[in-house]
Amino acid sequence: QVQLVESGGGMVQAGGSLRLSCTASGIIFSLNAMKWYRQTSGNQREWVATISPGGITIYAESAKGRFTISRDNAKNTVNLQMNSLNPEDTAIYYCNADIRSRSYSRIENYWGQGIQVTVSS
Repeated sequence: QVQLVESGGGMVQAGGSLRLSCTASGIIFSLNAMKWYRQTSGNQREWVATISPGGITIYAESAKGRFTISRDNAKNTVNLQMNSLNPEDTAIYYCNADIRSRSYSRIENYWGQGIQVTVSS
């Protein structure tokens, strides 16, 4: 069984920074695209950023220039460095990954449990 566990959330003042991390554990043959999403109360889950196994990154417009996604393949970890945070960034942030558990398995998609980020004005 594969698990994704996020860490690093919390409360910060507007203009501040937070770094989220997500570590995948369990039986993992290959870790493919890793992503961050976020969700505010009453809204749909919103995609934030994606990083490929080779390190190619893409960002939502709301994240460009402020957030940086990175990964450590040796540690099965993806990070999200968030700078210049504003109250509109307040949300539950979710890690998402496409994982192949064994060489003969199909790729499956997994979600973390989510972590709260609160930005005060």
